Amino acid sequence: MEPRQEDQARLRQGAGVTTAQEANSGTTAVRAGYALDEAALAGWMAAYVPGFAGPLAIDQFKGGQSNPTYRLRTPGAAYVLRRKPPGPILKGAHAIEREVQVITALEAAGFPVPHIYGLCEDEDVIGTPFYVMDMVEGRVIWDATFPDVDRAARAAHFNAMNAAMAQLHSVDIAPLEGFGKPGNYFARQVSRWSRQYLEDDLAGRDPDMDWLVEWLPANIPAGDESAVVHGDFRCDNMIFHAREPRILAVLDWELSTLGHPLADFSYHAMMYRMPPDIVAGLAGADLAALGIPSEADYIATYCERTGRSGIGDWPFYMAFNFFRLAAIFHGIKGRVLRGTASSANARERAENFPRLASIARQSVD
Repeated sequence: MEPRQEDQARLRQGAGVTTAQEANSGTTAVRAGYALDEAALAGWMAAYVPGFAGPLAIDQFKGGQSNPTYRLRTPGAAYVLRRKPPGPILKGAHAIEREVQVITALEAAGFPVPHIYGLCEDEDVIGTPFYVMDMVEGRVIWDATFPDVDRAARAAHFNAMNAAMAQLHSVDIAPLEGFGKPGNYFARQVSRWSRQYLEDDLAGRDPDMDWLVEWLPANIPAGDESAVVHGDFRCDNMIFHAREPRILAVLDWELSTLGHPLADFSYHAMMYRMPPDIVAGLAGADLAALGIPSEADYIATYCERTGRSGIGDWPFYMAFNFFRLAAIFHGIKGRVLRGTASSANARERAENFPRLASIARQSVD
């Protein structure tokens, strides 16, 4: 008799296999090349963080592919610091200033995000621009099957994600004027990621990506909308309450902009087709046995919350989003080859780039 899926993670742990939760959760010693000037940072925090009092202890989060992220601890409080990576970076990448802008606006709108204390653009402090925000305590779930959540509570956790996505897409975009260009989102995104892919010669080319670069702009669905979009809305980019199916904070806003809400939602819904060994995904999982809503039901719930009768052109949305994620992994591959990748598992992600490109093309075929 096969073990239940919720027991398989524990069996893998017993066999010495590292799970995504183990590989990405928590912190580690600051990795070589990513050390901070503790004295300079403490001086900045004393000036800009109310109530700050040292001494300061620093370690680095295991997760995070693009902008190195650190936990800062003092005897009375804990904070999170995100910075641009050291070394050469591509133009327009690692835009932590945009993260600060959108998080600040969303906090004012009542959306669950950490409070930001300040942005430092002076590279003389720690070597690159950075910002400091609250350390939100809770659970980060790296496995989309939610193996450590009781079966009876899984549907409620998925409902919380669905509700947060619908809430985000209903936020008034007026305070974020200039944050993005409303309209023509798919055309601009396909152009952006195609250009980033094509310009990174060191990371190389892929035939499926080359095909998608041609197919996607010729098959953009009609109609347009604008909303605040996260750009990387996955279960591992949010903090859940320790015991309740409630989201305390959504993290990692580097890819956020003003864009089409269906692009954002369909990216989130990619979890239903994503191989779990790449990022948090449900491909191959027995959803009914796990107590997780089906893809169709999840889409219907979002549509009900946002006043839609349904979502057409779903194959395009899937192809677009797998293409976009493949382009992101292609960028990670470039950073690995340049020696500027900030995450311990960046090399593994880089190796999965062609698989994502293949899935993107198969979404159309």
